[in-house]
Amino acid sequence: MYSPGLMPNALIRPDRSIVLVGLMGAGKSTVGRRLAKRLGLGFADSDEEIERAADQSISEIFEHFGEANFRDGERRVIARLIEGPPKVIATGGGAFMNEGTRRLILERCIAIWLDADIETLAERVSRREHRPLLKNKDPRTVLRQLAEVRNPIYSEAHLRIRSEETPHERTVDAILEALATRAA
Repeated sequence: MYSPGLMPNALIRPDRSIVLVGLMGAGKSTVGRRLAKRLGLGFADSDEEIERAADQSISEIFEHFGEANFRDGERRVIARLIEGPPKVIATGGGAFMNEGTRRLILERCIAIWLDADIETLAERVSRREHRPLLKNKDPRTVLRQLAEVRNPIYSEAHLRIRSEETPHERTVDAILEALATRAA
């Protein structure tokens, strides 16, 4: 497991942003905040940045302008976040599906896929009501369909970390170990 005293200084402050990708409920925002704190980096949640820029919730953007408009705004916000100093960026579940966004992330950042099983994801997403893709639908069915389409694309990320039904600090530890191994 990760030990702060054993980690080289170069890994504590990466020279490029770390971008977390994966299905809704994988823990990108929660893990991202904790990872940023452990690395001494800033944190940004692309969904929160989109809501701030649009002065609307994600659900409202989907309802008023549709998913295509939302994805275009998402692409622009992620490009802006990547331009700044290195940070940990949590993306929305569909962000990595956009070819331009994916290429930018893969070329300029360290992309980490937080992969979780459908039951874990379904349990997590049922805790909150703000997911437009789940509105009036069975979460397990939607998540299975999304996983079938998205997982092959998520697998292009530089690293794959299992996000399991354990404390989020264990996922952060696994990321730090993977980053250390990758840099070695």
